[in-house]
Amino acid sequence: MRYIEVSGVRLSAIGLGTWQFGSWEWGYGSAFAQGEAGRIVERALDLGINLIDTAEAYGLGKSERIVGGALGGRRKEAFVATKVFPIMPLAPVVEHRARASARRLGVDTIDLYQVHWPNPVVPIGPQMDGMRRLQAAGLVDHVGVSNFSLAQWEAAERSLGSPVLSNQVQYSLVARTPDAQLIPYAQANDRLVIAYSPLGQGLLSARYDATHPPKGAARSNNALFLPENLERAQELLDTLREVAAAHDATPAQVALAWVISHHNVVAIPGASGVAQLEANAAAADLDLSADEIATLARASDAFRPVQGVAALGKLIRRRLPF
Repeated sequence: MRYIEVSGVRLSAIGLGTWQFGSWEWGYGSAFAQGEAGRIVERALDLGINLIDTAEAYGLGKSERIVGGALGGRRKEAFVATKVFPIMPLAPVVEHRARASARRLGVDTIDLYQVHWPNPVVPIGPQMDGMRRLQAAGLVDHVGVSNFSLAQWEAAERSLGSPVLSNQVQYSLVARTPDAQLIPYAQANDRLVIAYSPLGQGLLSARYDATHPPKGAARSNNALFLPENLERAQELLDTLREVAAAHDATPAQVALAWVISHHNVVAIPGASGVAQLEANAAAADLDLSADEIATLARASDAFRPVQGVAALGKLIRRRLPF
């Protein structure tokens, strides 16, 4: 496993995202939540993955409980990150919810506590007041944000009065917005970008096409998996296959290696089972050449999916009974 150090924190380049733990959207069911999910966490620690990311919103606290139960006596091996869902995130609310998350996780200190989304009504100041109090009380070590623009990230730092370690955002070969500002800011200021959905919710695994779409609400509601977009993605997927063949790897491993080839970026793919987790972890040791990284970027630039209002209309029409 490869590690990076940012602001004195040592993290595995490949972490573990746990949205699917206990969440109905993925359709894995209770048997997965009660068995395989815990084994995934345990195996992640065996492989040297120390970044375990969850949120109170995932399964309404179920994911945090699963993670906490799986950590057991191995708490010191993990860097535990969770998120507060910002509904009326005034300082006392942030403090209360952090304590609830810590109880579900079974930890005395949350290593990284993140604001899950910007709140359009409540200013960032009260949220960071709560974070600052949590740090002073020793319940939270590092503060992070998620889905924040650069301006919002900088505003959070000003309000906190100390570093906001990370910004967790969607980043992959089919979601390149962080390239423009967030990643350069992280690289220049000893900060971290945590890439969620680094495989485009599985699109970049190259397992799906227009005749074989994925199942489950999380993916069926994602415009990337519209039949037209699956067809448009084929050139990018073929490029992934070509690079993968040169390394005796999978397209998914190449896609992950591309994400973490960027300095100050770690990826937190989910896993449907231990075997997938192991394959994800192996991507940390896959070295892509500069030419391969550039070739993948060009293929990504050429991908023009249907999105916005047009994509929304197509998603709605798919669900109409007529």
